[in-house]
Amino acid sequence: MPRPVVTPPAPLPVPAPLAGLRVLDLATLFAGPLAATMLGDFGAEVVKVEHPTRPDPSRGHGPSKDGVGLWWKLLGRNKRTITLDLSKPAGRTTLLRLAATADVVIENFRPGTLEKWDLGWDELSAVNPRLVLTRVTGFGQFGPYARRPGFGTLAEAMSGFAAMTGEPDSPPTLPPFGLADSIAALATAYAVMTALSARDLTGEGQVVDMAIIEPILTVLGPQPIWYDQLGHVQPRTGNRSQNNAPRNTYRTADGTWVAVSTSAQSVAERVMRLVGRPELIDEPWFTTGAERAQHADVLDAAVGDWIARHPRADVLAAFEKAEAAVAPVQDVRDVMADPQYQALDTVTTVDDPELGPLRMQNVLFRLSATPGAIRWAGRPHGADTEEVLTELGLSPADVKELREAGVV
Repeated sequence: MPRPVVTPPAPLPVPAPLAGLRVLDLATLFAGPLAATMLGDFGAEVVKVEHPTRPDPSRGHGPSKDGVGLWWKLLGRNKRTITLDLSKPAGRTTLLRLAATADVVIENFRPGTLEKWDLGWDELSAVNPRLVLTRVTGFGQFGPYARRPGFGTLAEAMSGFAAMTGEPDSPPTLPPFGLADSIAALATAYAVMTALSARDLTGEGQVVDMAIIEPILTVLGPQPIWYDQLGHVQPRTGNRSQNNAPRNTYRTADGTWVAVSTSAQSVAERVMRLVGRPELIDEPWFTTGAERAQHADVLDAAVGDWIARHPRADVLAAFEKAEAAVAPVQDVRDVMADPQYQALDTVTTVDDPELGPLRMQNVLFRLSATPGAIRWAGRPHGADTEEVLTELGLSPADVKELREAGVV
């Protein structure tokens, strides 16, 4: 296939905290590739390796514009893209040459797939003992489920998240986005940096085994210890909490919604004064969040009735004046116009050669001295194959031969 004609990517900003770190992203879809994106956002050189005829499915996920997948523009940012068929001998040889120059390899094949291609840890570490091989799978590298196909949806179901999400009389609820994958991506980026720090101490790389079913269980809080010590299983409570009240979403007079939280006792008291029900503060059950949660019907009625009589702008202003915790329930249209997000530049603009200016989420956090940056959005399939392989020492004739053989 002919090489796509695209402009070269922008150079690294100076200084970049992860400059000099080289990452090979062999993974597909979300958890592994998003972890690589996070590393690239702070200066790592990320080389995305895709099959020559079966690109990362994320390129076709969700809406597209002019035939270009928009999700890929976000997930593929700050990555150079090459094609390589790892199942062919020449592809294996080329990957080993790339691995010899890399610090990190991220993959999410089913356990045993890399080994089938003679590209497992033994082979990779032989060419680069300092390599960190990061393996992201649904269920981990061992155990009875290890070879099952695994996706974030299964982790959301297995972890207990779906069981505790939704209204009490409704079915378990799955999130309408890749929650478990995204949590696993954050954990994977952290795991990679931890392994690299260990390499600084020992001089040797290692294998990171990331199971998508595990990080989401961690963020669900003390569910296992509650069950272990008390036999407690958290039920579905909708938008309410078992730990404090009032805590819910409430409809305003103009038909919009706000969310209220009263995790702190002082905030709960301010809310009751604001809505004209200060006598509730004197109730003996009002003194702790757990006891207030047992009287959520009374508290929700007090707060909900007051909010229902006021438009959202007035509700937000009154809560802010009272130093009580409230937020509008926003969809993406509201997010794009929200003044706090605008002040933080949370959604920033990226110039793209294919689609022009794009607005997408900015880098995950701000560093005062060595900030991250979006240098380019996701690039076309295989756009940088010739450049990357030439840098590796292959001649143009070598690359042409690999193309003709279907390896790239």
